[in-house]
Amino acid sequence: MTTEEIAKALKLTAQLMELHEENPFKIKSIANAAYKLDKTDVELQGKSLQELEQMEGIGKGIAAKINELLTTGDLKELSAMVSITPLGVIEMLGIKGIGPKKVRQLWKELGVESVGELLYACNENRLVTLKGFGAKTQAEVKKQIEFFQTNIGKFHYASVESFANEVVEHLKKKYNTTFVSLTGAMRRKCEVIEVIEVLIAAENVVLDIENNRNVKVELISCTEEEFYQRLFETTAASDFNIDGFQSKKGVKNEEELFAHNNIQFIEPELREQSIVIQLARAQKLPQLVEMKDLKGILHNHSTYSDGMNTLKEMAVYCKELGYEYLGICDHSQSAFYAEGLKPERVLEQHKEIDELNQQLAPFKIFKGIESDILNDGSLDYEEDVLRSFDFIVASVHSNLKMDEEKATARLIKAIENPYTTILGHPTGRLLLSRPGYPIDHKKVIDACAANNVIIELNAHPYRLDIDWRWIPYCIEKGVKISINPDAHEKSGYHDMYFGTCAARKGMLTKEMCFNALSLPEIESYFSKRKLA
Repeated sequence: MTTEEIAKALKLTAQLMELHEENPFKIKSIANAAYKLDKTDVELQGKSLQELEQMEGIGKGIAAKINELLTTGDLKELSAMVSITPLGVIEMLGIKGIGPKKVRQLWKELGVESVGELLYACNENRLVTLKGFGAKTQAEVKKQIEFFQTNIGKFHYASVESFANEVVEHLKKKYNTTFVSLTGAMRRKCEVIEVIEVLIAAENVVLDIENNRNVKVELISCTEEEFYQRLFETTAASDFNIDGFQSKKGVKNEEELFAHNNIQFIEPELREQSIVIQLARAQKLPQLVEMKDLKGILHNHSTYSDGMNTLKEMAVYCKELGYEYLGICDHSQSAFYAEGLKPERVLEQHKEIDELNQQLAPFKIFKGIESDILNDGSLDYEEDVLRSFDFIVASVHSNLKMDEEKATARLIKAIENPYTTILGHPTGRLLLSRPGYPIDHKKVIDACAANNVIIELNAHPYRLDIDWRWIPYCIEKGVKISINPDAHEKSGYHDMYFGTCAARKGMLTKEMCFNALSLPEIESYFSKRKLA
């Protein structure tokens, strides 16, 4: 089992224990371990029971459960609770806004045993009279159910990319052809995938490869002569109007096809909207940012807050990957759920950073923090603490249900704070799980432009926030984008790839990417900003 699967199993165990009113202390320890593992991608395979016990935040009891999952693929305690719980009730646990206690109440008091029944109950106003619910909660539950149902059968790009590439390689070998390619949304590297489309120059194609993800796979057959023309046609999104393109069979690649139409080559990621075609006809498409352009990794967490690796481990691995600098941004003190840093812990971390910078030079660790944006838009910590950081990522983590006007005003106040360097994951969205809170993007971006604040493109494949569709407006207003992994352990750095994929869809260039700055350039930027 993968770490992600184990985290989900532990989370469900904690939820079902709460649903069945078991020991709250035991529930909390399992839930905390699940949260910790979900935030990371630490490799659990091959670890002994003793090694698991030594992991921070795990302990003997949880280690035994993880070991059971690793060795048997099952957890008897979880299976026992699943056997006495209707499947529809378990499905209800996935609805945002109602935890296990409320699900139990709906199940036991209203007899609701499925998501469909819950939606019907909302439509009949049956939740309004339940203790602890009311009209607002009922409306929110209905909204979340509808969101949940529209996302059934959808997958994060990152979760299916590896399998999609396996399909391509399998078909190449099976049908002895190089004319096989991902196409459609997969080739455009969309953040959410409903179907893996594969183009192959072969007849009577049958896919006989195990599909653990149960994602739909669609095979499109053509001849070798038609391959690149069909690849062009099937890659395009519905809003990418290709009617004016002249077809040409027998081309050796797509570049020849674009040249035949006297149009600048359009990277697959950009084939979403027709405005891109207009730019290409005028030879005005920019050179898109690439992974090799990124010089450092900002917004990362360590064991000082809710990370899985020590500060030194995070820094050493960052250096080994070839980056010039690391920005450490553990959670601020208000983020108690993530062991946010009290002022004395900030001083302790800063002392260690100074020591590590001597050891690892010329590589450099910058002293950052992910400061919570409080309800009124102010930043966490007093001014003397804020002043001690090289840079600050300001993010919202609580009270996500403000209306657009209040949420926008809250962000703008934080942006106007002179200590804010980067606005972190602007909408707080979790793809396929939680919609972003409503904000007026133009007002927020305009405020960043006026206050010289950078906007984060959070590279975690569940976030990819700011949405790439707003990057052109950021560029128009002169607001740089920082591709940040929000890494909670070493392997999280590799999410920079998914962030770069999204950034390219928004036509981000090296020049407008903040962390494409070299170490001397970013040092100078931080220094000048602190003096301003």
